[in-house]
Amino acid sequence: MLAELVKAGKLPPVEQRVPAEPMVLKPLHSTGRYGGTWRRGFTGPGDGENMNRIMGTDKLIFSDFTGIKNVPSVAKGWKIEDGGRTIILSLRKGLKWSDGQPFSADDIMFWYEDMYLNKDITPSPTQEMAINGKQGKVEKIDAQTVAFKFPDPYPMFVDVLGGFTLVGGGHALGGTQWGGFMGAYAPSHYLKQFHQKYAPKEELDKKVKDAKVDNWVLLLKLRNNYQLNPECPVLTPWRTVNPINTPNWVLERNPYFWQVDTDGNQLPYFDKVSLTLGENLEVINLRAIAGEYDLQTRHLDIAKLPVYLENQAKGGYQVRLDPTADAANTALHINHSYEADPEVAKWLTNKDFRRALSMGIDRDQLNETFWLGLGKPGSLAPEETAPDSPGPEWRTKWSTFDPKQANDLLDKIGLDKKDSEGYRLRTDGKGRLRIEITTVAAAFLPWTAQMEMVAQHWKRIGIHADVKETERTLAVTRSQNNEHHIYVWGGGSSEIFLWSRHDLPTEPNEPFTGPLFAKWYASGGTQGKKPTDPDLLKAMELLQSGSAVETEPRYKIAQEIKKLIIDNQFVIGIVGFAPNMRIISNKLGNVPQRIVWRPRARTPGCTQPSTYFYKA
Repeated sequence: MLAELVKAGKLPPVEQRVPAEPMVLKPLHSTGRYGGTWRRGFTGPGDGENMNRIMGTDKLIFSDFTGIKNVPSVAKGWKIEDGGRTIILSLRKGLKWSDGQPFSADDIMFWYEDMYLNKDITPSPTQEMAINGKQGKVEKIDAQTVAFKFPDPYPMFVDVLGGFTLVGGGHALGGTQWGGFMGAYAPSHYLKQFHQKYAPKEELDKKVKDAKVDNWVLLLKLRNNYQLNPECPVLTPWRTVNPINTPNWVLERNPYFWQVDTDGNQLPYFDKVSLTLGENLEVINLRAIAGEYDLQTRHLDIAKLPVYLENQAKGGYQVRLDPTADAANTALHINHSYEADPEVAKWLTNKDFRRALSMGIDRDQLNETFWLGLGKPGSLAPEETAPDSPGPEWRTKWSTFDPKQANDLLDKIGLDKKDSEGYRLRTDGKGRLRIEITTVAAAFLPWTAQMEMVAQHWKRIGIHADVKETERTLAVTRSQNNEHHIYVWGGGSSEIFLWSRHDLPTEPNEPFTGPLFAKWYASGGTQGKKPTDPDLLKAMELLQSGSAVETEPRYKIAQEIKKLIIDNQFVIGIVGFAPNMRIISNKLGNVPQRIVWRPRARTPGCTQPSTYFYKA
């Protein structure tokens, strides 16, 4: 694909494009063939993770295929000095951005000095760049070396860089170049023209006006989003040529990509990735069953497994069920900082009310209906063998179907009056108590249908649930604005940090469990509100303390955090550990038959999709 461009003088030869110190990957089975377009389905502009998870190799440090071990990536190596206070990263010599410009320590320093420390761009520093509430700093040693320095030992920071975190570049709203300002580096040579510090005011004002945005910060954010801006330089295997806000999101190979196979061939093997818009999950599943996708790992409905299996030969694909680490594939994230309706807020923050909601759910029926019985009903407790497991009894604590106990609890806390239809009345005399459940449209699972079933379960305990299906971007915005009651998402992933980031209100970008508390935590107490629930505050303090200890004692802290979450039902787990379904075209090579699903592994990114190829 690139040879003709080299002949025409539009690209330098490959030996000048690949760095002097490339990352060498051994393909899973064989050296691949160049060419072809990887066909996938996506659900629209809110589905950026569809490619983020495939292109996770642009992280400074990444995860191996287990999702546990940290391995080199953009950084060829690292070392820890000064008792864990300093982490020194060594970058790859000769590494280039997708536009051919050099990548160096200056791109990390630009991110740190001109984006992270700029209050207009980053009003609140993230706690991931702090230890014991004290912010760290970044220093340039030379063109290929930077040091992250902290006032106290921070053993977990390497895991932060390699994980599903803002600074690690693992989050769609704050990742490396996914429309946010975290990620620990940025293309300084390109972005300076949109930065107030470097661009002449008249030129910048014109660019803001032409882009039809309100200010230069929003312009910078837009230009640093590889999904929307085809001009954005990237370090990923493919770069956008047709943006995500169109019916066909198309990405094309990065001619300067920095990985090679063991025979010295520059990766990736695929020329392009083409994602076709599916109006809803039903459309995506029908297309997948018909064999219209080459490799799909997202939005597949496991309840349709028999239909997938029946059509394997006809569709030219194979079905794989991969293990997942999520204690809850579906969970109810309670908004503990909700304020708009004091009556609703009173009950959302009442632990016996939450326990009653949990015991009012028939998890077995949900498991059989939506997971074909392949999941495990229960709380957010990890599997018994996991190092952060607090014990097998925590899987069922407050998490079994017991409508009698649920009704008794609701009567006892004062919700003992009902209307003519048997629904419980508000205690302020304003009629029926209604709890709103927000589900994301065209998400990973049929969450809306699941919640309609939960609403029927809750009817038996007198709780009226209004299920509101919402487009993902809007749903996140409403959550950030503290408008939701309960938000449906997954939860309880076992991580070597301590946490699944949605299970406690610590991260303001997707603050499902309490936006005001998340702002307080992330800002070190300078914004938002401090939690008043002593157990919630204790869990958040424990989480912060875990950053300063090594892995093994960190697991002990994680066990205590999980006990607090489950006992208080801060997040209500429903069904977890259900396998993730993958369909793989028979034409593809080097695709693993089994992979592990962990957020920090950016699955399937940890399997190095740049080595996938078409056999013919």
